[in-house]
Amino acid sequence: MFFNHFLEKVNQLKTIPLGGEKAHFKLAPALRLRYNEDKIKASNPRKAAVLVLFYPDDSNNTSFLLTKRAAYKGVHSNQISFPGGKKDVKDTSLEHTALRETFEEVGITQKSIRIIREISDVYIPPSNFLTTPFIGCLESKPIFRPNYEVAQTISVLLSDLLDEKNIGSVNMNTSYMKNEEVPCFNLNDNVVWGATGMILSEIRELLKQISF
Repeated sequence: MFFNHFLEKVNQLKTIPLGGEKAHFKLAPALRLRYNEDKIKASNPRKAAVLVLFYPDDSNNTSFLLTKRAAYKGVHSNQISFPGGKKDVKDTSLEHTALRETFEEVGITQKSIRIIREISDVYIPPSNFLTTPFIGCLESKPIFRPNYEVAQTISVLLSDLLDEKNIGSVNMNTSYMKNEEVPCFNLNDNVVWGATGMILSEIRELLKQISF
């Protein structure tokens, strides 16, 4: 999908109704399915935000950014994610959080990013975060400058996200989950699951409603 075609459809993307949990749950691990709205509220989750950033590659194909987290002492060590993090007391909004964290993690300035829309919050049980995703875009191919939190930047073609063949499942073992089959995307030889997979599932459902 050429990036200029993607930009032509941005206004449609702003107005399409969100899929919310129905879209999320297509890629949700069983652990997440155990939490309803009341249980999430009772957990008093911390607020966070992430940015799903679209941009053209060298061939003008629409791509988006994933990152692989660096190894650290935490439940999301080495996992595939979006740029983002917890809301700082100095952040004026969750959109500000997403933009600030993107600059800190991969070096893309706030002024170069066009925010398209906010999408549905995703609750992350292992870290007790309620995360607000934002969709944004850049007019040209970026140069990423990862900080110490990012082990790798991963540029993924939007067409790969829309390809049904890239949806599957994987047996997962983590500090909070043992020998459990979870739904996932397989993107650029990376297993994308959990909150990142759920966010991508909602974006995929949004884009399927647009004729490119």
